Amino acid sequence: MDLQLAREKRMFQLNELDEIHLLSYENAILYKEKTKRWHGKQIQPRVFEEGQRVLIFNSRLKLFPGKLKSRCFGPFTITKVYPYGAVEFRGNEGGEFKVNGQRLKHYWGGFGSVLGYIYDWCPADLNYGKSGSDAMAMLSGSFVML
Repeated sequence: MDLQLAREKRMFQLNELDEIHLLSYENAILYKEKTKRWHGKQIQPRVFEEGQRVLIFNSRLKLFPGKLKSRCFGPFTITKVYPYGAVEFRGNEGGEFKVNGQRLKHYWGGFGSVLGYIYDWCPADLNYGKSGSDAMAMLSGSFVML
């Protein structure tokens, strides 16, 4: 085999490899854009109004990590909504606080019906032989409420 022919063949292979690399890079960019658009469509805007009840999400609560530990506190009542997402709400003790609206969740009702459903769903051995009210108290301890 001629050295010149081997050199040209090798250059052709390297060029092909470079083209494949560029195509895969372009496909990755297209995939990222498509995924970003899809995730963007899934976001539902939260609109808060005065008088609504909300829960505040505490993202810094790391003392007792666990699956069933709720990181939401509340419910609180909104007193004023500012432009660009800031919200002022009244606490249980009368103090007013202003937070970013991204930290708030809508409060749709109490946990009582949910706990009743969990208690009805749990097998008897998970209740640890306790009475119904003791088991409900044990389940309700997993929720953090003020």
